Amino acid sequence: MTENAPEQAHQFERGTDGPKVIVAGVDGSDSSLRAAAYAGGLARRQHALLAVVYVQPVVAAGAALGAPIADTTEEIAENLIAEIRDATERVKGIFDVRWEFHTFRGDPYNGLVTAADELKADAVVVGASEQAGHRIVGSVAVRLVKAGRWPVTVVP
Repeated sequence: MTENAPEQAHQFERGTDGPKVIVAGVDGSDSSLRAAAYAGGLARRQHALLAVVYVQPVVAAGAALGAPIADTTEEIAENLIAEIRDATERVKGIFDVRWEFHTFRGDPYNGLVTAADELKADAVVVGASEQAGHRIVGSVAVRLVKAGRWPVTVVP
């Protein structure tokens, strides 16, 4: 630094030293579980925190037609946690990954955006949509990429 150059205050930039928090969106589909595994590998190599996020859908009371939707989504979340714990137990001592499980409520896109913002994510990893209609309307992954707020990896 020269004497004539003004001193600049150091500002934090997310992701400049590699990701510190990687969000993986899971919904129980095969592609989302592959995305979580891929994100786990990234987190291990980068020494980052893996934040596994399940977004519980919010269904209007009238639309549920008496079906216990909240119980079903809670059960999905519990099953996902059990699967993740089993997977981490199998690789314990071989691969160590710091991870957390978070549940948010809402539609998948807005839930993942909220999660990534609140958790200060440096990267987001999601599975490719397995629904044919998303080719027309746009998948959660495409919407996350278009938001342009984090690097997004889409795992097939």
